[in-house]
Amino acid sequence: MAKVLTFNRGRVPLLISMPHPGTQLTPAVEAGMVAAGLELADTDWHIPRLYEFAVELGASTLAAEYSRYVIDLNRPADDKPLYTTATTGLYPETLFDGAPLYREGLTPSANERARYLAEIWTPYHQTIVDELARMKAEFGYALLFDAHSIRSLIPHLFEGRLPDLNLGTNAGASCDPSLAEALVATCGEARDYSHVLNGRFKGGHITRHYGQPEQHIHAVQLELSQRCYMEEAPPYPYVEDRAQQLQAVLRNLLQAMLSWGQQRYGR
Repeated sequence: MAKVLTFNRGRVPLLISMPHPGTQLTPAVEAGMVAAGLELADTDWHIPRLYEFAVELGASTLAAEYSRYVIDLNRPADDKPLYTTATTGLYPETLFDGAPLYREGLTPSANERARYLAEIWTPYHQTIVDELARMKAEFGYALLFDAHSIRSLIPHLFEGRLPDLNLGTNAGASCDPSLAEALVATCGEARDYSHVLNGRFKGGHITRHYGQPEQHIHAVQLELSQRCYMEEAPPYPYVEDRAQQLQAVLRNLLQAMLSWGQQRYGR
């Protein structure tokens, strides 16, 4: 197995998790996929690049190297469904548009998938566990920001055009309400972008599982509309001027999160 994640430890109690920018495929997955799947259209393209500035803020960052088509790090290990609407599971077998991901009879074996769980999913989640525990021990609390992006138009998953900034707090269960209010207010100041709290994207497994405000661990997901920083058609290029404008908003969101923690906990 090749390198499965990239982790950089920071100096403030904020971890930015990026579970879906990876493009690595295993031989079994690549051999069985349909041609459309090989375009990796459902990748959270360029997310580590978009959040490069977070190092200046002192945040820890964690990014996956393997594609979500191999195993989805934002799904629980038991693959229990998180949504009643259309979605994909721990081991995706369809593309976001509902089309099959694999040619008939060529999905990876159960043994292959068990290896992905042990060697890709588990190290990523253990890194989250360890880093949140370290932050809480040092600061008394921890902040988790789960960073995602998706094409703005996917009729199979949602109606119409997706808002630009989609905050998710598991319907208020994954963080203190006042933190969500601070982030919504920050989005509201970004006049060029639409936003919503707990709309179509309320937070996946990472937000739901690790967000435990009663234990002083506060988790928020942000699902970005990709049109805000890139072209949504192959080869999915990064658009620097759009990205720079969006990065100013993302910086404000992360700073608002850190300021909230300092005010709430005094450090």
